[in-house]
Amino acid sequence: MLQIYLPIADVSINIATLLIVSIVVGFFAGLLGIGGGFLITPILIFLGIPPIYAVANGANNILAASVSGTLAHWFKNQLDIKMGLLIIIGGIFGSIAGIILFQFFQSKGFVNNIISIMYCVLLSTIGISMLVESLIEIRRIQLNRFIRTRLHKHYWVHNLPFKTRIKKSKLYISIIPPIFFGMIVGILSAMLGVGGGFLLVPIMIYILGMPARLVPGTSLFIMIFIMMIVTLLHALNNNTVDIYLVLILVVGSVIGAQFGTKISGKLKSEELRAMMSILVLIFGFKFGYDLLFHKIIPSADITISHAAPPAMSYATELILHTAQNFPGLYAVGCMIVAILVGVIAAYGFKRFI
Repeated sequence: MLQIYLPIADVSINIATLLIVSIVVGFFAGLLGIGGGFLITPILIFLGIPPIYAVANGANNILAASVSGTLAHWFKNQLDIKMGLLIIIGGIFGSIAGIILFQFFQSKGFVNNIISIMYCVLLSTIGISMLVESLIEIRRIQLNRFIRTRLHKHYWVHNLPFKTRIKKSKLYISIIPPIFFGMIVGILSAMLGVGGGFLLVPIMIYILGMPARLVPGTSLFIMIFIMMIVTLLHALNNNTVDIYLVLILVVGSVIGAQFGTKISGKLKSEELRAMMSILVLIFGFKFGYDLLFHKIIPSADITISHAAPPAMSYATELILHTAQNFPGLYAVGCMIVAILVGVIAAYGFKRFI
């Protein structure tokens, strides 16, 4: 019941399951200021969608949630545009490098293992460090042990040249660190279909020294542009973006993102970090478990299946034709759909909720 055939990915999946998953992921995206890719992409893989399709469509889903969440934070004046643009510059170059690496591993036939290993190591490491830090902070607050400190610590990165003043965040910092970290996030986004928010949020707080209230909105703003590049590159090089999957995911994610954004202002920053670290750890350990016990991940092969697909409507045939013959136009259309849904949801929630 409620099964839908995804013509590009060549699999059938339950619509209700996808909607529930996307709403939950969108909720945490808006709540924590993350793209949600580290949640949605692994879930799509676990539901039976091959990794190469999960990565591409996860990126487009992040685009929709990021547009919706960014506007919600913009309405509350919780956005640092200048810092975001610096990170985006690096993210664009990183995305291109990530696509090149993705295609290399795919040509060698072990992109599945690379994806699993990267998820396991990255998510587990970041999750543990964030959980320890947040628990220490929560414990210190409970004991009323407050230490007078500067707004942020100064590391060697703050002594680099080409400094600029970031008025919104009240920083005077080199442009090199934001661009560098943007490149790292871009590579991860292209390789894993993640927004990179789970990495970018702690970097912006603890290394770049941004005020915590500006971090979620700025992170989502950055994800808009990086995800547009990633989606376009995956469509052009691999033809893996599925408009049906995009539609289902973006509707749920933007709804969830709006609720998450509204609740985020009512929770303390250390509580948000603790929640985020637990989510990161769950998925990191899941990939580790699959690797340890040799669980089978869906094939990354993107060749046309020899099995006869279900009878397709004229609209589905048109989608297939467009995706195969005009991948750039098709990718732009998918991104426009994602952006429009995000904008409509943001203004709709602002007006009626």
